[in-house]
Amino acid sequence: MTTPPHHHVVPEGAARGRIALTRDELIAWGKDFGASARPPLVVAISGDLGAGKTTLVQAICAGAGVREPVTSPTFALVHRYAGATATIYHLDLYRLGTPAELTNIGWDELVSAHAIVLVEWPERAGSRLPADVVPIDLEYDARDSERRLLLAG
Repeated sequence: MTTPPHHHVVPEGAARGRIALTRDELIAWGKDFGASARPPLVVAISGDLGAGKTTLVQAICAGAGVREPVTSPTFALVHRYAGATATIYHLDLYRLGTPAELTNIGWDELVSAHAIVLVEWPERAGSRLPADVVPIDLEYDARDSERRLLLAG
């Protein structure tokens, strides 16, 4: 059985490009993204510690209809949530030693599932990230410490 290709663009309704956002604006953007996201979709969320990756994941999950608390899977590596119309997997690869360790968490099954897969610290996956992943990068705004620069594409 062939799995359908992943969407490789930011979902309709979510702003594209580089934008500066306050925390509340980041949450609103994430909720819009989550509301319009459709599986299969793999999203790579990059950024320094404290840049807002987990806040963004929580907002995306809220927008996708997750009703339970969304927490960082730093030690478990993977959390699974039931959204309104899709299963959502949240992966935090910060503690991953090598991309080979992805096999232990069922990486190939997760990224090919008919689900929304949100990956924090995607650079730890190396070449095992799907080619059609949607990249989102969060950075500190050097001009305003209360804002984050979001680059989605």
